[in-house]
Amino acid sequence: MIVASLAFASPAETNELLPYTIVNDGIPASLTGSPGDAARGRALVLARATTCILCHSGPFPETRFQGDLAPDLTGAGNRWSVSQLRLRLVDASRFNPQTIMPSYYRADGLVRVGRNFAGKPILSAAEIEDIVAFLATLRD
Repeated sequence: MIVASLAFASPAETNELLPYTIVNDGIPASLTGSPGDAARGRALVLARATTCILCHSGPFPETRFQGDLAPDLTGAGNRWSVSQLRLRLVDASRFNPQTIMPSYYRADGLVRVGRNFAGKPILSAAEIEDIVAFLATLRD
């Protein structure tokens, strides 16, 4: 019975990373095979527990205490393509090996990882796609 239930578990539940292909400076194909949901992505961006708002600020007037360690997210959809946004979330260290931005969809070769995230990605493929969908809407 346990073996059968594992066979039907999603990659996020089993902490498996779905394969992806990097082309130039991005990941052109959706990690899940479908576009993300921008509304869910916005909620994830504003979640203080694991994502963006801890270090970034943006066009979120209702959100107090936004981060100031990283670039403002206003206009992110103008500055980067969907493909580039996806790679930045998956593994920001590809652009800057010294970055403090977490690699949200990576599990190997990491050195500064919280106990809760050791050996598994911080975000699921679907969460990455949701955040990408939202960030792409942020245009000046």
